Amino acid sequence: FLSVEMTIYNLYIFDCNGTCLFYREWKRTKHMQMSNDEEMKLVYGMLHSLQSFVTRMSPVDAKDRFVSYRTSAYQLNFYETPTGLKFVLNTDLNVGDVLEILRDIHGKIYVDCVVRNPLSKQGEPIDSNLFSSQLNSFLSNLKIF
Repeated sequence: FLSVEMTIYNLYIFDCNGTCLFYREWKRTKHMQMSNDEEMKLVYGMLHSLQSFVTRMSPVDAKDRFVSYRTSAYQLNFYETPTGLKFVLNTDLNVGDVLEILRDIHGKIYVDCVVRNPLSKQGEPIDSNLFSSQLNSFLSNLKIF
């Protein structure tokens, strides 16, 4: 009986203007040959392009949303809140659908630790030890971690 390993590589949180508010990596083995700022701009630009492509190519007049894409090596999972926050979770291919996990990160951790925190300023990078520790605790208790 084979055990399938599942992995979370990294998480990005962007605001509606494309500013990366939070980045954390766990089991990422390959690093980009560019600065963190360049990587964040590249990821956000790609998200914007994919969202535009999905909207334009939809065969019906619906609010089709981009939720993920897969390569031969990883899966990028995407969730956008009604306020325009964008959560991007990169995983390996064995993980499956993580939309509920992204919603929980937003609704149960981000809202509690950032939005309701009077010391956090909206639109600025998240520098909350409480947010980081609750995120790590939440993810490390998942089967996919």
